[in-house]
Amino acid sequence: MANPKIADKNPKSMIMEKEDYHWCACGQSKNQPFCDGSHHGTEFTPVHVKIEEKREVYWCMCKHSNKKPFCDGAHKSV
Repeated sequence: MANPKIADKNPKSMIMEKEDYHWCACGQSKNQPFCDGSHHGTEFTPVHVKIEEKREVYWCMCKHSNKKPFCDGAHKSV
């Protein structure tokens, strides 16, 4: 399996509205942390996330979290 591009070595904290989102898994999106279709032609696919209520989210930006799409601290070791 290919390694994703590290978009940042820190999570991105955002207040998210109740909505569906697609998190970028490949790291190539220009609209981080969300998918912009840059994964086409690769083995990566975006991760669908349904936020049920407005809340703060820590999006994984290193793309190596074991709790994708959310940060689990993996950026400390990549």
